[in-house]
Amino acid sequence: MFWHAHLLSLTVAAPFVAALVLLAAPDLKGAAAKTVALVGAAASFAGAIAVWASYDLSQGGLQLVEQYALVPAYGISLHLAVDGWGVALLLLTGVIITTGVLATWTLEVREREFLVLLLVLVSGVYGVFVSQDLFVFFLFYEIAVLPMYLLIGIWGSEGEVEAKGPFAFVWRRFKVGGREYAAMKLTLMLLAGSAAILVAIVAMFFAAGGTSFGFDTLQGAAYPRSMQLWAFVLLWFGFGSLGGVFPFHTWSPDGHAAAPTAVSMLHAGVLMKLGAFGVIRVGMMMLPDGAAYWVPYVGAVAVLNIVWGAMSALAQKDLKYIIAYSSVSHMGVVMLGAATLTQDGWNGAIYQMVAHGMMTGLFFALVGLVYHRAHSRWVPGMGGFAKRMPGVATFFVLAGLSSLGLPGLAGFVAEFLVFLGAWQSDHAWWAVPGIIGAFVTAVYVLRVGRDVFFGEGPAEGFEELSDAKGTEWAAIVALAACLVLLGVYPNLVLEFIHQATTEYLPLVLGSGATGVAVLP
Repeated sequence: MFWHAHLLSLTVAAPFVAALVLLAAPDLKGAAAKTVALVGAAASFAGAIAVWASYDLSQGGLQLVEQYALVPAYGISLHLAVDGWGVALLLLTGVIITTGVLATWTLEVREREFLVLLLVLVSGVYGVFVSQDLFVFFLFYEIAVLPMYLLIGIWGSEGEVEAKGPFAFVWRRFKVGGREYAAMKLTLMLLAGSAAILVAIVAMFFAAGGTSFGFDTLQGAAYPRSMQLWAFVLLWFGFGSLGGVFPFHTWSPDGHAAAPTAVSMLHAGVLMKLGAFGVIRVGMMMLPDGAAYWVPYVGAVAVLNIVWGAMSALAQKDLKYIIAYSSVSHMGVVMLGAATLTQDGWNGAIYQMVAHGMMTGLFFALVGLVYHRAHSRWVPGMGGFAKRMPGVATFFVLAGLSSLGLPGLAGFVAEFLVFLGAWQSDHAWWAVPGIIGAFVTAVYVLRVGRDVFFGEGPAEGFEELSDAKGTEWAAIVALAACLVLLGVYPNLVLEFIHQATTEYLPLVLGSGATGVAVLP
């Protein structure tokens, strides 16, 4: 069948086609424009579900392969294929873009342009997860990242960060907390990371013979160890800057805080995952000697990410900054799992991408609802909101319980596997600060839930407070259901993740994997 033979390209193209329809029909506005965007998002989500249903676990490896020559002279082709990791991450992307469009249904300012950029961005995300040509992988990566500047700079919210200390005048000069500052900081830092990635990619291409950018060619090349050492650092910095790796994470909280709801959901839900995915899929798998040398530092920085992000979230008073720093901490869990070089650790790292994507998508959808009605993100000025927003309060608690790792929710499965992998690794001490970070997470999640929804406060002073309505319910219920489903039945995606891990990890280690996967 045509659709099955071109399933991946159709999934990648569906949001882009919807964006073209919106561009070609300037009269489409309001609900009509949002309906077109929803159809494009839902079509890509349906494609992701079809990929999940079509993938043959007994066969494993790369499946649903499509290849179209682009620049034959340099071995560049649109080579698409999906493995077990890709299956899980395509499902994540489908859920986040569909619920993101639903969550932004109330947008009334230049909605057509907003949706065009959002759909182009998510096409890039899909492309990254299924590309098997490193040059095209990088192009899709840039397509996913660059629209963020406009999405935040035009539709973002204005915030204010109190200027303190000897550099207060600098903060005031650059309007720290504003959307223009956040958009520019994000763009400059990620462009610096992209430049580092490009240098490493070009070096790998020529070191591998200069004939092809295909993953199979580059992964099988005999790179000099000296080259792997510096190229891995470039890739770690380049991709890690998007993945929230300390100390290149500072753009992320500002970007999260200023971004509109749907952009925050995509930003934390899937974009940060591109960075971690790049470190593992390109850095570790293609430069195994470099990975082996640097992995103790990768793991040490990852546990710093976990604790630093959690402590920073604990110190925040702005509701969006709390969730933003929480994302930095949880992305540290992903990188810790990758650094363990164990089956449990790698399974947990990819599963954490999925679990955190769903959880943070739900968090930002709920925070967007609170901000839209209260016109404030300042936690000390809130309180008692559960009286007027009982549904929002309930789902916020659910997201918080997944964030702190309550058994029965998706976050527990991911963190358990990562910490188990850390204990099995050559650096068992990594598990200790990781667990401390999880404890701090419980403190700030429970505190902010109490302060905003259940504590004493001036709920009666916020006249527009009301519970979710219409499509807002659809978004938060769908994300909450995913958190419960993946917590109760993790094998829904974990067995796909495990299939890829068992194939890829020995390529990095040079001999069999060291960890034991926890699967029923």
